[in-house]
Amino acid sequence: MAWRKRATTGALAALMFGLVTTGALAQKQYGPGVTDTEIKIGTTTPYSGPASAYAAGAISTTAYFAMINDQGGVNGRRINYISLDDAYSPPKTVEQIRRLIESDEVLFLVNPVGTATNMAVVKYINQKQVPHLFIGTGATVFNDPEHYPWTMGWTPHYASEGEIYAKYILATKPDARIAILSQNDDLGRDYLIGFRRGLGDKASTMIVSAQTYNTTDPTVDSQVVSLKTAGADMFVIFSVPKFAAQAIRKAYDIDWHPQEFVSSVGSSISGAIKPAGFEAAKGIISAAYQKDPADPQWRDDPAMKAWNVWMDKYNPHVDKSDYYAPYGYNIGYAVVQILKQCGDNLTRENIMKQASNLDMELPLLLPGIKLRTTPADLRPIKQMRLVRFNGERYVLFSDVLASQ
Repeated sequence: MAWRKRATTGALAALMFGLVTTGALAQKQYGPGVTDTEIKIGTTTPYSGPASAYAAGAISTTAYFAMINDQGGVNGRRINYISLDDAYSPPKTVEQIRRLIESDEVLFLVNPVGTATNMAVVKYINQKQVPHLFIGTGATVFNDPEHYPWTMGWTPHYASEGEIYAKYILATKPDARIAILSQNDDLGRDYLIGFRRGLGDKASTMIVSAQTYNTTDPTVDSQVVSLKTAGADMFVIFSVPKFAAQAIRKAYDIDWHPQEFVSSVGSSISGAIKPAGFEAAKGIISAAYQKDPADPQWRDDPAMKAWNVWMDKYNPHVDKSDYYAPYGYNIGYAVVQILKQCGDNLTRENIMKQASNLDMELPLLLPGIKLRTTPADLRPIKQMRLVRFNGERYVLFSDVLASQ
């Protein structure tokens, strides 16, 4: 009997050891760029070039991760955020993304900026099966789970935002004469598609002039002068901050004062409004999905108070009025939540699984707006509100508007 008891005890011990070992292996599953102490994440952003105003987003996300690392990281792992300059140039983006995936071996990519730049690498990234999360573009082409299952945007779709402006114009001034300046790429074209869709049958009569520019152009002065001669009383600007600032300033300088609309991606106070001049920009309408730190209604908001403390300590070189300061903070928050949900299963497949099933509130999104994704719809943000610049800050003036 004694030998039988010893054998049974030994068998139980072996079984328990096997279960513990199996459990430990199941608990810790690592993809590239992950160790017990570190998680590598990568991005590209234009620290230089015509869209350098966007770099404040990556700077702010980096600062958010610095705070998380000071707090001990995520489940004991520090975030190593490798952020490379691509100058808003697609060939440079290709080079830098390849470096991040093949040399740095990052686990995933977060918020690489730009429509044309992401278009240059999206097929490669999906072939490599690397999560391509919260990319800095609202182009509709990137919400395509069938062809790009590893890619998801962040910014609400440009076409949906364009449609929102069109419907507002139809409701408030159905006889408007509209002039449009747009970027000559997928960013500008998407906004135009949505805007024309929103105007419907009236698009052909209401749009009296449309001009485009290339990001390599030194200025848009000639386009603005041409648009003025069309006799428009509405001026819609679908551009990045640098050219939005030029367009706003030039219209003011030539004494053209239509009602102006600026796309959310070009509406940054520090990147577009300040360079144009506050007086020149007064009355501009845009759209927003995140809280504006300059808006006094958020003065006592606990999340905004925490953000101000963080800005002072971790992100002092970015202006608090910069659209991309809360933007980068929100993205950092979302990434950390995804990593927490992953636990010790830090594979690319699980990162994508968690990101594809989001139902998450963020501290600096406007009330009523959440991150929601499904495997069939990878757009995290689908709602916005209209805002008007009053000469000092943007003021909300609409309800939450849902994007299609």
